[in-house]
Amino acid sequence: MNIKQAKEEIKNTIQAYLQKDSYGNYKIPTVHQRPVLLIGAPGIGKTAIMEQIARECNIGIVSYTITHHTRQSAIGLPFIQKKIYAGKEYSVTEYTMSEIIASVYEKIEMTGLSEGILFIDEINCVSETLAPAMLQFLQNKTFGTHQVPEGWIIVAAGNPPEYNKSVREFDIVTLDRVKKIEVKEDFTIWKEYAYKESVHSAILSYLEIKKEHFYTIETTVDGKYFVTARGWEDLSRMMVVYEELDISIDEGVIYQYVQHRAIAKDFANYLDLYYKYKNDYHVHEILQGHISKNALEKLSSSSFDEKLSVIGLLLSRLGESFKKVYSMNLFVTTLHGILMQIKPLLLSEQTPAYEIITKTIQEQTKRLEHQKIANLLEPLEIQSRSKVLETLEQYQKNIKENNIKNGIAAFEAIKQNFSLSVTQRKEEIDKTAQYLNNAFVFLEKAFGENQELVIFITELTSNPYSVQFINENGSEKYYHYNKSLLFQERHKDILQQIHSISGILNTLQLD
Repeated sequence: MNIKQAKEEIKNTIQAYLQKDSYGNYKIPTVHQRPVLLIGAPGIGKTAIMEQIARECNIGIVSYTITHHTRQSAIGLPFIQKKIYAGKEYSVTEYTMSEIIASVYEKIEMTGLSEGILFIDEINCVSETLAPAMLQFLQNKTFGTHQVPEGWIIVAAGNPPEYNKSVREFDIVTLDRVKKIEVKEDFTIWKEYAYKESVHSAILSYLEIKKEHFYTIETTVDGKYFVTARGWEDLSRMMVVYEELDISIDEGVIYQYVQHRAIAKDFANYLDLYYKYKNDYHVHEILQGHISKNALEKLSSSSFDEKLSVIGLLLSRLGESFKKVYSMNLFVTTLHGILMQIKPLLLSEQTPAYEIITKTIQEQTKRLEHQKIANLLEPLEIQSRSKVLETLEQYQKNIKENNIKNGIAAFEAIKQNFSLSVTQRKEEIDKTAQYLNNAFVFLEKAFGENQELVIFITELTSNPYSVQFINENGSEKYYHYNKSLLFQERHKDILQQIHSISGILNTLQLD
């Protein structure tokens, strides 16, 4: 299965394992909760999905790469304990708590989450001395003499033997005690993740043309050459920062991440063309509605690779706006929820307004730190919540500087400031909607109702931020072309994807 299917399967397994009966007992007893064994090629996202699953299930997660551990750190250190058996005293060897088990208890203490995932990576690449302990761990859910706490699900990950010389095959006895899931790389599925993580559009458009270069591992007489999803993502992050610093990205830089000479060279050549197209077509001007006749003529007569690159540039710039709207939605709705909670306190005038805001800031700060430690928030959620705290501090400062003691007056001042945030959000939505419409106008003038528009709509549907934007704000041209092009057979599927994402209120008021 692909990584998306594996994520759903693991998530379903965890939900089943944590299901309790009316007496508070797990419906599947811990002894029968098989550890999940996730086997897949390196760099396809096994670790990333575990963090996502923990957030979505609102449980804790402790991650370890077991190859970094010795037998002593995994199972604990031995010590001598005196015990009485049949009236006689004996010296018995016991073990201190495993560092790994101790980390689970520490996570419980820090987060208050009594249930979670203990994720062990590279489980089948352990040393010879540690191998028996790993087999015992999978079979009995123990490290040394210490049990994994109840409510913590074991998920282990490993690579197939063709990718790692140190891989150890599990015997049938062990495999019969685990739930084994094999994962294959899949560009289409990875692309959904890539859009969410804002992977560089040059990489996405290149891989759309050369899908066979997404993931490959070759063994030659000169050694191993490989490209992985992790390599493309890390290269993307470096490219974004290099562009900000105006540092050139050449074949040498690319090969540091895409460790396959031919593919690195091919992408370097493509990247030169990509930057040329970026300068030639002035995508930002197109989105603003300034469409030149030269750009239309040049694009309509260009090669398919060039057309795909320009579509990628449009999608990239649109993606920035979609993501910004999503971020502003998070900020406005979170702030709105907090203000609605403190509204009755302010209007009652029983406590000075400044004290109410101060206490709210303290509570929200504590909550944010707790959720960050528990890994329950995605990066955009953390950014949004931090901006909410900054805004509350501005409200606090305004109340203090203007000596507003009356709760009703304080609420009116806050309401005015909040309305500015709602207005800014509305302006960003309107601008993004116009950008999307202008992109459609440009493409229909350049191509008419041909495959290029099919590609454009398909990519919009692959991006979770654009899907949510269209769901909440609509797009006449999107719906028109979605129906009239080659999408009849996919129409229901696309709409289901759109409507499955929960909407955010289009207007938010404190009245």
